[in-house]
Amino acid sequence: MTETRIRLGGLLIDLDGTLYHGSSRIDGADRLIAYVNEMKLPYQYVTNNSTSTAEEVAERLTGMGIPAKASDVCTSAQAAASYVAELAPGASVYVIGESGLRVAMQEAGCQLTEDEQPAFVVQGIDRSMTYERMAKAVRYIRAGAVYIMTNPDLLLPTTEGFIPGAGSIGAMLQAASGREPIIIGKPSSILMNYSLQRLGVPSEETWVVGDNIATDIAAGKAAGCETVLVLTGLTNADNLDHYTNTAGCKPDRICVTLEDLRDEMASHL
Repeated sequence: MTETRIRLGGLLIDLDGTLYHGSSRIDGADRLIAYVNEMKLPYQYVTNNSTSTAEEVAERLTGMGIPAKASDVCTSAQAAASYVAELAPGASVYVIGESGLRVAMQEAGCQLTEDEQPAFVVQGIDRSMTYERMAKAVRYIRAGAVYIMTNPDLLLPTTEGFIPGAGSIGAMLQAASGREPIIIGKPSSILMNYSLQRLGVPSEETWVVGDNIATDIAAGKAAGCETVLVLTGLTNADNLDHYTNTAGCKPDRICVTLEDLRDEMASHL
């Protein structure tokens, strides 16, 4: 029986752990994207991180020698802003988050508010949060604001080690408000569907590439995409079985290096 050959029409590519670690480029990342551009394959960089604007993410990638434009970047902040704007254009929003989230909300036409009951509380990671602002968020959610969380990541990798992520802040808000958030980022399909819309390629022709089975691969599966796990970050040969079992899903393809991924792509073009 002949295996059905799925055309590769575009890519949704994770960033941290897939193309770089912190501020260090993973070997082959620059060559991979150069090849994708040479083949004229549509792609989007897709990140759960809501702290930076698309322009800032593109600048960071370019600084590491990885080709990038702001239009190539999809963040959980952008997807959250798009989600709110579609539900309620011009809605009032109370933000727990950093500049990337605030800018995305404003660009989507949302009205940021501090001291009046908002229609939405949108929460990401906020490394300058105060108890007072968290207390406000709890009051607003309990009074009826729709609670949206950019991503459920409990930890955020930094050059100094891991720090609490948006999911850890969200755990406090959920415990205090008694409300579950609408989650935008991976493993939710909301970010992926937003990225697919930007990509302009059908899900069945799109490969989702990432290093985390529980987020990247699970999100790709939820969106109906082909999934490729690269063993360049969180997941490696030693812990592959563990993460596969705990995630409850399996990638369609596994590539040890980014060079292996390039070879795999070449066989489907």
